[in-house]
Amino acid sequence: MDKLLEFSVALAFESGRIQKRHFQKRQSIHYKGEINIVTDVDFECQDRIITMIKQAYPGDDIISEEKTNEYDGDRNRWIIDPIDGTTNYAHGYPFFCTSIAYEVKGKVIYGIVYNPIFDELFFAVKGKGAYLNGQRLKVSDTDKMKRALLATGFPYDINTNPNNNINHFVSFLFEAQAVRRDGSAALNLAYVAAGRFDGFWELKLNAWDTAAGALIVLEAGGSVTSFQGEPFDIYKGKLVASNGLIHQDMLRILNDHKA
Repeated sequence: MDKLLEFSVALAFESGRIQKRHFQKRQSIHYKGEINIVTDVDFECQDRIITMIKQAYPGDDIISEEKTNEYDGDRNRWIIDPIDGTTNYAHGYPFFCTSIAYEVKGKVIYGIVYNPIFDELFFAVKGKGAYLNGQRLKVSDTDKMKRALLATGFPYDINTNPNNNINHFVSFLFEAQAVRRDGSAALNLAYVAAGRFDGFWELKLNAWDTAAGALIVLEAGGSVTSFQGEPFDIYKGKLVASNGLIHQDMLRILNDHKA
């Protein structure tokens, strides 16, 4: 394991240690919107990760969900979600993770997704494959939509914005074997890489939701694009990820049934 990957894993483990210490305890919840929450544990994890990065890599930029983000396009960049799945965490539902990615010259070259409750560490290095707890990952071989288990999520403004993914969700319910919605885009992507899901789509995502997970899917042999089939950009909100075999079917359904 190279030095930067080892450090990235250490960041995820440290964040996971904090999450486990507070898990299923009463949380101090703050509202960023009507249903969009953040807990004190999010802030504690973020502060610890940022402190460690600034000590080890003081010249790098840092993007994180719970901070004001300003960055220079010429510098290497850490992209962090201290807890992806905060609502799950706050309710004691064990589907959440820390997501950490490292970007160099516009390319994500390291991706870490860690669920501390299941002690599952997904990681990828660009060009060197994707792994779960050290075992090589490969996407599923499901090639028919009717046999596909998919995952998705909904934006926080679902109650007020008609561009809310509900039409897509209904369309896939009729075409796929089943669809799950469990509240962590980063883990959903990692599960596509592991072959647990055959595909995932969502809109209105941020870089910290997708940067690590998208790399893990690609390095496991999957496909990640925009809704139009273009190369995925972590700074644009729409993403489709799959095992590759059902990707064109997913794109067809998404574009036949507009959100």
